[in-house]
Amino acid sequence: MSSGNMCFGVLGSEIMVRVGPDAYAVALQHPHAREMDFTGRSMRGMVYVDPDGISEDDELEAWLLRGLAYAESLPPRGP
Repeated sequence: MSSGNMCFGVLGSEIMVRVGPDAYAVALQHPHAREMDFTGRSMRGMVYVDPDGISEDDELEAWLLRGLAYAESLPPRGP
């Protein structure tokens, strides 16, 4: 969370990253990224990244920075 906005999380061995609707299509073009369908339907603006896509520190950092940048672009949410 950043200022009350979700930016990323861990689900099993994958991470979920909130990239936002504008960066969604580009994020899906990265190897090992796929649409997030936690509820059974696509959640536009959020992606899963499998372990092979975050196995190197720089890969993981890049994804986390994407999520953090989007969350920080949003207005702060209450407590």
